[in-house]
Amino acid sequence: MASQKCPTSAAPPLRPTRVRHAVVAMAVLLAMITYVDRACIATLAPDIMSDLALSKEQMSWVYSAFAIAYAAFEIPTARWADRFGTRRVLTRIVVWWSAFTALTGAAFNFVSLLATRFLFGAGEAGAWPSAARTFSRWVPRSERGTVQGIFFSGAHLAGGLTPLLVMTLTRIVDWRTVFLLFGLMGVAWAVVWHRWFRDEPAEHPRVNESELALIVAQREPDLGHAEGWAYWRQLLKHRNTWALCLMYFPNSFGFYFCITWLPTYLKEKHGFESASLGFFAGLPLAMSVLGDLFGGLATDRLTRRFGPRVGRTGLGAAAYAAAGGAMIAAGCLGEPSLAALCIALAVAASMFTLGAAWGTCLDLGGNHAGVVSAAMNTSGQVGSVLCPLMVTYLLAQTSEWNAPLWVMGGLYLLGSCAWLGVDPRKRIS
Repeated sequence: MASQKCPTSAAPPLRPTRVRHAVVAMAVLLAMITYVDRACIATLAPDIMSDLALSKEQMSWVYSAFAIAYAAFEIPTARWADRFGTRRVLTRIVVWWSAFTALTGAAFNFVSLLATRFLFGAGEAGAWPSAARTFSRWVPRSERGTVQGIFFSGAHLAGGLTPLLVMTLTRIVDWRTVFLLFGLMGVAWAVVWHRWFRDEPAEHPRVNESELALIVAQREPDLGHAEGWAYWRQLLKHRNTWALCLMYFPNSFGFYFCITWLPTYLKEKHGFESASLGFFAGLPLAMSVLGDLFGGLATDRLTRRFGPRVGRTGLGAAAYAAAGGAMIAAGCLGEPSLAALCIALAVAASMFTLGAAWGTCLDLGGNHAGVVSAAMNTSGQVGSVLCPLMVTYLLAQTSEWNAPLWVMGGLYLLGSCAWLGVDPRKRIS
C-alpha cells in the first residue's frame, strides 16, 4: 500500500487576485468614453451652428438640455443602482447614451437637436453615482479617494484630448459621422461589462478568498436598504447632504464652461485659431488629469494621517480657494496665453477635490452611496444647466467675456466656505 504524505505545515495563504483592479480599469474606460461623447459637441459647435443655422442662445439651450435631463434622472437612476446593482444599470445607461450620441448626427434643426441632447442626458444620468456605487462594493475604504482620482483622471484625459481628436477627424469626415463613430465605442464597452462584471466581489468566479477578505475588511456594515419617505427625510435633512450639494455646484459650473463655451471664448476674446485653439481648449481637462491623480492620493494620505476633517474637508476648502483666485485672475489678464493658463489652473484646482468629494460620499452613504453621490452630483448638474445660459446672458448685458470668469471665481470661493460645513465623520444613513 502506498504511503500517504501528510502535510507538515499549513498551506501558505493565497495571494490576493486582482480582479478589483480590472473593475477599476473598466470604470476608467467608461469615464473616458463618457467624456469623449460629452465634450465633442463643444468643438463641433461652429459646424453644427452653421449647418443648422443656430444662434448662440439656441446653442446654449442645446447644452443645457443635456444637463437638465441629467439632473432630473440622476437620483432615480442611482436609487435603482443601489437596489439592483450596477451590472444591469450601467449596461442600460451606456447603451442608451451611445445610441443618442450617434443620433445627434442625424439632427436636422434646432428642435431635433434639442430633443436628442435631452434624451442623451436622460440616458447618461446616473453613470457617475453608479460608478461610485461599484467602488463602494469593490474598493477597500482606504483606497477610495485614490481610485476616484484615477477614475476622474481618465475622464479628463479623454476630455482634454477630445478637441484635438475631433479636429483630426473633421479633416476626414463631417460632424455627423464623428457622432456616429463616438457612439459605437460605448456599445462595445457595454457588451464586455455585462458579460464580465458582477455586482458583488463574492459573486465573481475569478475573485479568490484573499482578495475578497481584503475588499470587505474595511467595508461599512450592510444595513439593508431604507425604504419610503423616512429614508428621503433622513437624506434631505442631514447637514452633510446640503453642504455637499452647495460645495459641488461651482465644480460642475466651472467645468461645464470648459466643455461648452471655452473654445468660443478663446476664439472670440483672444483670437486663438486651429492648433492653438485645440491646445488651449483641451488644456483645462488635460491639467485636471494631474489634479485628479494627486488630489486622490493626497486625500487618502491626509485622511490616514490626520483624519477625514483634514484629509477631506480641509483639502477641499483650500483647493477651491486656489481655484477662485486663479479664475478671477484669468478675467483680469490681457495676455491671451496667461489668461488661458489661469483658467486651466483654476479648473485643475477644483478637480483636485474630486477624490475628496466622492470619497466623502462613499464614506457617508454606506449602502446608499449611489443616492448620496447622486444628490451631490445633481446639484452640480444644476450648475451645468445654468452655466451656458449665464454666459450668453452676461455677454448680452455686458458684451464682456471676462464677466463669466469673475462669476465662476466668486462661486469657487463660496464653495470653499461650503466645504467647511462637510463633516465626513457623520454618516447620513
